[in-house]
Amino acid sequence: MVGNFIADQVKGKQIERFSSEIQQGIKMHRAIDAFTDSHPVVLQSKERLYPKYHKYAAVIIDIYYDHILAKNWNDYSPIAIERFAHATYLMLKAKNKLLPEKSQGILKFMIEQDWLSNYASLSGIEKALQALAYRATFESKMEQATVELKNDYALYKADFNLFFPALVKHVQTWLVEPD
Repeated sequence: MVGNFIADQVKGKQIERFSSEIQQGIKMHRAIDAFTDSHPVVLQSKERLYPKYHKYAAVIIDIYYDHILAKNWNDYSPIAIERFAHATYLMLKAKNKLLPEKSQGILKFMIEQDWLSNYASLSGIEKALQALAYRATFESKMEQATVELKNDYALYKADFNLFFPALVKHVQTWLVEPD
C-alpha cells in the first residue's frame, strides 16, 4: 500500500531506496497505470472529455472512476469505505518517515479532507477537481468537470463496470507474475 501511494513521486532509480515490499507496490501502481492508460474502455471515456479538457481528460477520468468505485464500494469490499479509509490513513501515517516529502504533504491533505471517503460524493469529487485545477500548470477547466459526470453518469458508470473487473483480473495476474 505504501508503494502504491508514493509511486507517482518516485522517479527512476529512486525506487532502489525502498524495501522490496515498497518497490513491489510502486511497480504494481505502474502496472495499473499502464493497463489503465491503454485500456479501450478507458480510452472511450477519455474521448468524451477530450474536446473540452484535452490532456486533462485522463486525470478527470481517473477521478470519475475513483468516485464510482467509492460510491459503489460495498459491491467490491465487505469493509465499509469509512473503516477502510481510517485504516489506510493510520497505516500511512505510521510509515510517514518512509514517504517522500511530497507524499507526506499529500497524505496530510488526504487525511484532513478524508479523500477516500469523500470521493463517494459528487461534492467530494468537485472539491478534488477544483484543487487539481488550481494546481494545474495550464488552464484545465477541471473545476467544471463535475457537470459532464452528472450529465453522462450512466455512460461513465457503464464504462467503469466494464473496465474494473478487467483491472482486478490484471492485478491478480500481475501478483502471480510481476513484471
